[in-house]
Amino acid sequence: MRRRTFLKNLTVDLHIHSTFSDGAFTPEEIVKHASRTGLAAVAITDHDNTDATLPAIKAGKKLGVEVVPGVELSVEPESPKDEEIHILGYYIDWQDDNFQEKLLHFREARRKRAYKILEKLDRLGVKIDPQQLFDLAGKGSVGRMHVAKVLKDEGFVDYLQEAFDRYLAYGKPAYVPKLRLPSQEAINLISRLGGISVIAHPLYGGNSKEIIQKLKGLGLEGIEVYYTNHSPDDIKRFQSWANAFSLLITGGSDCHGTTLDEEVLIGNQGVSYDVLIQLKEYRKTKLEKPLTEEGHT
Repeated sequence: MRRRTFLKNLTVDLHIHSTFSDGAFTPEEIVKHASRTGLAAVAITDHDNTDATLPAIKAGKKLGVEVVPGVELSVEPESPKDEEIHILGYYIDWQDDNFQEKLLHFREARRKRAYKILEKLDRLGVKIDPQQLFDLAGKGSVGRMHVAKVLKDEGFVDYLQEAFDRYLAYGKPAYVPKLRLPSQEAINLISRLGGISVIAHPLYGGNSKEIIQKLKGLGLEGIEVYYTNHSPDDIKRFQSWANAFSLLITGGSDCHGTTLDEEVLIGNQGVSYDVLIQLKEYRKTKLEKPLTEEGHT
C-alpha cells in the first residue's frame, strides 16, 4: 500500500512528439528532460511513426524513466466541424511487421502531401526548397509543423502559429488534407496490436458527447482529459464524458519543442502516475480476454 501511494504522488506525460515526427527533441532528450524534472514515465506518441520507442526505452532504463510505447493516428472526422480526429495508441506491439508496413505507407503519403503543400505555397509566391523541408524532417514523418518551421526560418512568418493561421490550417490557401484512417479501422488496428485506444485532445476533434459515444461504440477505450490547451471547464466536461461512457482518463502535454517563451511543456499537466496504473490494470485485464475477428475484446 505504501509503494502504491508513493507512485500515485509521481507524475507522467503520455503525449510527447520527437524528431521522428514533428517534434524538436530526440527521444533521448525527451527522456533526459523527464528525468531532470522528476517525471516517472513518458509516452512518445509520434505521428505514424514508432522509431523513437527503442532509443527512448534504452535511455529510460539508464535514467530511471518508464517509457510507454505509443503512436498517434489521424482518423476521419465524425463531424463537419472537425478537420480530423486523432487517436492515441498505448502499449501497442510497435514491432509488428504489418503495422510497420502500414505506417510506412502513411509516411509516404505524407511526403506526397508535403509536395502538394509546397506547390500551393509556390503559387502564392512563397518559394521553399523541398530538400530543405525533407532535411529538416530527417527520417521522421514530415508534416505541416516542418513546413511551418521552414516558413519561419526563411522569414515568411514571424512565429510558427502564424504559418498555420496564414497558410497551413484547415481552410487556408496552402492546406492539403492528409491520408486518414476510418475511426473504426484505427481503433481495431490498435486493439489488434494489444494496445489501448484513446482520443487525443477532444477539444480539437471530437468535442461532442455524441461523437465520444459513437467512438465508444466502435471500441474506443479512453479520452485525453488533461491537455495543454484544455481549460478547467474543458477538463470537467471531458471527465464527465469519461464517467458517462466508462472510458479511461489520460493526459499529456503534446509537447513538440519549446514555446515562444522558450518553455518546455513536457510534464506541464502534472498527470498523476495513478492514470498510468489504471492503464496498466486495464491492459492486464484486456490481454486476458480473447479477441474477436474485429479486434474487440
